[in-house]
Amino acid sequence: MLGGRSARLVAPGVAMTGNRGIAHFVCGRRAKWVVLALWLVVLFLTAPLASKLTDAQDNDAASWLPGSAESTQVLQISEDFRPEQIPAVVVYARESGLTPQERAAIAADAAEIKQLTAHGIRGAETRGPVYDRQSDPRAAQILVPITMDEKGWEEIAPAVDSIRDVVGEGGDGLAVHITGPGGTSADFSEAFEGIDSTLLLSAMGVVIVMLLITYRSPTLLLVPLLSVVAALFTAQAFIYLLAEHAGLTVNGQSAGILTVLVFGAGTDYALLLVARYREELHRHEDRHEAMALALHRAGPAVIASGATVVLSMLVLLAAEMNSTRGLGPVAAIGVTVALLAMMTLFPALLVIFGRWIFWPVTPRFGAPDRIETGVWARTGRQIAQRPRMIWIITTVVLAVCSLGLIQLRAEGIGNADAFTGKPDSIVGQEVSAKYFPAGSGDPLVIVSDQAQARQVGEAVAGTRGVAPESLGLPPGTKPSYEGKVLFEATMTAPADSEAAKQTVERVRDAVHAVPDADAQVGGGTAALLDMDRATTHDNILIIPLVLVVVMLILCALLRALIAPLLLIGTVILSFAAALGISALAFRHLFDYAGESTDFPLFVFVFLVALGIDYNIFLTTRIREEAAHRGTRAGVVTGLAATGAVITSAGLVLAGTFAALGTLPMVAFAEIGFAVALGVLLDTFIVRSVLVTSLFLDVGEKVWWPHSLSKADGADPGARGTARPAETVRQTND
Repeated sequence: MLGGRSARLVAPGVAMTGNRGIAHFVCGRRAKWVVLALWLVVLFLTAPLASKLTDAQDNDAASWLPGSAESTQVLQISEDFRPEQIPAVVVYARESGLTPQERAAIAADAAEIKQLTAHGIRGAETRGPVYDRQSDPRAAQILVPITMDEKGWEEIAPAVDSIRDVVGEGGDGLAVHITGPGGTSADFSEAFEGIDSTLLLSAMGVVIVMLLITYRSPTLLLVPLLSVVAALFTAQAFIYLLAEHAGLTVNGQSAGILTVLVFGAGTDYALLLVARYREELHRHEDRHEAMALALHRAGPAVIASGATVVLSMLVLLAAEMNSTRGLGPVAAIGVTVALLAMMTLFPALLVIFGRWIFWPVTPRFGAPDRIETGVWARTGRQIAQRPRMIWIITTVVLAVCSLGLIQLRAEGIGNADAFTGKPDSIVGQEVSAKYFPAGSGDPLVIVSDQAQARQVGEAVAGTRGVAPESLGLPPGTKPSYEGKVLFEATMTAPADSEAAKQTVERVRDAVHAVPDADAQVGGGTAALLDMDRATTHDNILIIPLVLVVVMLILCALLRALIAPLLLIGTVILSFAAALGISALAFRHLFDYAGESTDFPLFVFVFLVALGIDYNIFLTTRIREEAAHRGTRAGVVTGLAATGAVITSAGLVLAGTFAALGTLPMVAFAEIGFAVALGVLLDTFIVRSVLVTSLFLDVGEKVWWPHSLSKADGADPGARGTARPAETVRQTND
């Protein structure tokens, strides 16, 4: 064993010389202080900017809609006729009929609202009260426009609060609710309020707990935690600057996912580097040399993993949906900064603190190898006995789980089903639908040439699903602009329902048929319809592109073709199984009404880009070991050497995505659950069982066309058994 160890000490040192410059810049005796000083300067400059990212978020409709959609064009054209507005609808209702006193109070409320001007409220353009019937009315509505200026979306919640101060909350049998797009947006705004701090604290809590379990050291966890927080602040500051000065679109969704990605990916990279650093500390007395070797050996896998995530996120730039396209660069920047921090600041801090940072389980130079008796070494040897049977059984089980996809309803979810609870705007929407056309407050918006306006209006009014008497010009709107006119119409179905989307399609067909009218149909329902179509397009385009990117990276990293194909196949199977199980859980456990149309795309991108990390960590170690002792023994060694760290990384990443479930919005909760589940499947089943058994069964041919595929078949593990003392080396205490 001493002879073997001495030989191992020489080879890595020689191999490292090519990367000596980078390694010594990060962890040299003096350079480590330079790295720390540079990061302190960066944090001093960026920390004040990071806190401004929330103010730079653009959550207006255009930041979410597909750029070329008809509804987006109508939204842009309508700004020529009036400022962008969103109506809040005040609903009063009493089943037995409104009393004369209540009707007088409602009229007084309307008069008082018309005097409001704060927070973008255009009180002078308030419409109502409108009653459900002339005699003995049971319900009344007041429509209050809210202007969307530069700070408009931040003003919606305060505007609704101002209206609430006027109308009160009802009582004694009188129901009073604020609904419509304004009321719903205010509830969404409240749900997003504090999203950054909520996700930050949740992700940080998960990371702290998992690092304590993994490292069994209250001191060591501080180093990756500080490094990840530094990466997050730096990324947020950089993204803020791009949003302010380069036109980068950032909304609440991308800002929230940024926090989760940086914490999850950054901690994963830290875990892998610490495991390799600890391993080298057992072999080298000088911690600087140990870290240099750890960076040299683990660095390529970490960089490849980061590149996979970054390039996969950048593929989102091909999306039609503005919200999806905007997420791409935001996530890519976050992961790039996390990768940079974990490859520079993190190792520098570890070397500065020295071995004591591992207290109470401090790695000692020359300590004996003990991992050959570990659970992952035993697992590898058991799989090696019957690899073909194991991968066939595992594949069948995952395929059966994927049958749950028949329960998937990724057709979009309406406002009523978008919250995990039931806020006031949703209750008001249900109350309003009992007495008024269900689409009240969220009308169709039609733009056409002025000369054909009458024919277009007749076509709209005659379309099934439109309330004919509702056709009209919105208050405060110019009669015409550059030969164009704009008018509205109310639908009889709820604005976020499938029936309303079908009405939009019928209205579009009707107005497009009017010769020379150049008519277009927009509004909230039209936007939902266009978003669904754009997301379907994005799913078909982006999912294959991500697979191609990942495949190319794997081929370049492993210098093989068979291994990447096998890994891509396992990732697709894992994704299908995760989606199938999630669909069953959403239907029968959480009782969610459905999934957003972009749900499969986001889950796929995150699972493939992040889940492939674990396969990269495992297969690069297998390839390294296969070059010394053959493929089959290398598989057993690779699994034993990376099992603990990959398991810990998977638990951390799953936990950070599960933190999305703390938000009161179904879409976030569903993405968090599905990604967390998929990561756990990758960690415990796909990587540890399926990939291991496939590589053992295929053997050295897995590296084709590389020369490793032509290796002598007489390697130590040729019959599925490996000599523990020679094939398994220390990674963790």
